[in-house]
Amino acid sequence: MYGTTSYLRRLLVLAVSLSLLAAACGTQDTADEDTGGDASGGETQGSIGADFDLAGASITVGSKEFTEQLILGHMTMLALEAAGADVSDQIGLQGSATVRDALVSGDIDMYWEYLGTAWVTYLGNEEGLPGTQEQYEAVREADLEQNDIVWLEPTPFDNTFAIAVSDENAERLGVQSISDLAELVEESPEEATFCAGGEFATRPDGLPGLEEAYGFELPSENISTVQDALVYTQVDTGETCNFGSVFATDGRIASLGLTVLEDDQAFFPPFNASLNVRQEVYEEFPQLEDLFEPIATMLDADTMIGLNAEVDVDGEDPEDVARGFLEENGFIAAE
Repeated sequence: MYGTTSYLRRLLVLAVSLSLLAAACGTQDTADEDTGGDASGGETQGSIGADFDLAGASITVGSKEFTEQLILGHMTMLALEAAGADVSDQIGLQGSATVRDALVSGDIDMYWEYLGTAWVTYLGNEEGLPGTQEQYEAVREADLEQNDIVWLEPTPFDNTFAIAVSDENAERLGVQSISDLAELVEESPEEATFCAGGEFATRPDGLPGLEEAYGFELPSENISTVQDALVYTQVDTGETCNFGSVFATDGRIASLGLTVLEDDQAFFPPFNASLNVRQEVYEEFPQLEDLFEPIATMLDADTMIGLNAEVDVDGEDPEDVARGFLEENGFIAAE
């Protein structure tokens, strides 16, 4: 038998051991609860990392150069990386035609495009179709048949072209619609000065088509072709132009106090965005449809305007804004 001292010592050791074990278990439980990890200490990957596996896929993502496209491009890259894909970055290519040609030629595998741009500029139709769903179905069918391009689920936001004027000039000149602008061109042409973004100045769904649809023609000396980003400040000050072409989801419209003229003859077609994917890539990775559908459906007008404003008004980096959106909505894990 053990002596009394030895027996008490063993009881003390056993008690201390049990206490340490209980503390360790409690710490592990707390860590799992705090980090969202499993019993092995691993962290959750967000819904994309948990639900999709694109390991082994090599995908090149492109975009146009303006703010909204940069945000959408980075969202796409981050989502694909979260699913395990190896992603190459071609975000920020200059001009719609450049990005479209890169997709058709296979230099990039996907980018976000707008229904109206494809229908009029790429597919050669003179007028858009009424209603987002009708326009989407027509574009999807035609582009797949003619160019082997798959259009995924479109966003609720419609980033149509629009005509803006400062709130002060809208009131001074008495213009609230594009028909009002057409009347102004006839009655006071010196007031109808116009800043046109680079593509808007020449596209059939831009200024040439708008003038024809509304029956007016701006004097050539009234038109200044400037970078899209400069239109907003030029219209705000009214020094170069009283009117200008803008994107409907741009966050600077509200921050600068601009009035968007009503398109009362419905000239501009729907410009909802859709991730365009080369058919070859889509057929190899059909899970892309389910991966991006919930992201697209969350991008309504208010959301996209807010994201754009974070970059153009608040000075945030487009990649950081894209990451923040995906993290906040549980698509990827927070860093």
